[in-house]
Amino acid sequence: MNHREGAVRVLRCADTGVLVEVAGLAEVIALRAALAAAPVPGVTDLVPAARTLLLRIGPGTDPDAVADAVTALPPPPEAGGEPGETVTLPVVYDGEDLDDVAALTGLSRDEVVRAHTEATWTVAFCGFAPGFGYMVGDDPRLRVPRRGEARTRVPAGSVALAGEFTGVYPRSSPGGWQLLGRTEARVWDLDRQPPGLLRPGVRVRFTDAGLP
Repeated sequence: MNHREGAVRVLRCADTGVLVEVAGLAEVIALRAALAAAPVPGVTDLVPAARTLLLRIGPGTDPDAVADAVTALPPPPEAGGEPGETVTLPVVYDGEDLDDVAALTGLSRDEVVRAHTEATWTVAFCGFAPGFGYMVGDDPRLRVPRRGEARTRVPAGSVALAGEFTGVYPRSSPGGWQLLGRTEARVWDLDRQPPGLLRPGVRVRFTDAGLP
């Protein structure tokens, strides 16, 4: 099965899912929002990535019928619309790479912090580690490359930038993103339901917590 409609390509994933390929991340976010608002019968979960959206389906669901329903949707609109759940994360902006980010963006340290806190961020998809949300913002000045050399250990709670994304490391791990600061918020907690604080579709506002 291979359905095409404009820039959208719909592929069958065995008997358990349907994969929708779109032009880019904005379309993924918009399509996920549309399907969350008007669910297709038999679809049990929506799993977004950078340019795809996986629709997991329940037993007995016809993948062709799901694909037809997706293909019949109008083209994904621009990402946006009514805000969903919003999470606020206080950050101490003392990251090791803050000066490098300032140099890369042409902003001062204070302007980087202001841009990061004034932007509205949306979790586009999750990956890398449980609880790590790839967040996209609305300020193109904050697009910076990954570090030339990854660190062997990035502390849990580190807030960082790479490419078009910002993220919060849920646990200590290697990483090559540019470190802006740190938050005490637990973005992954198995004692919480759901465990992940930063889920696809959640909007995030960062605030400047200052130094102690």
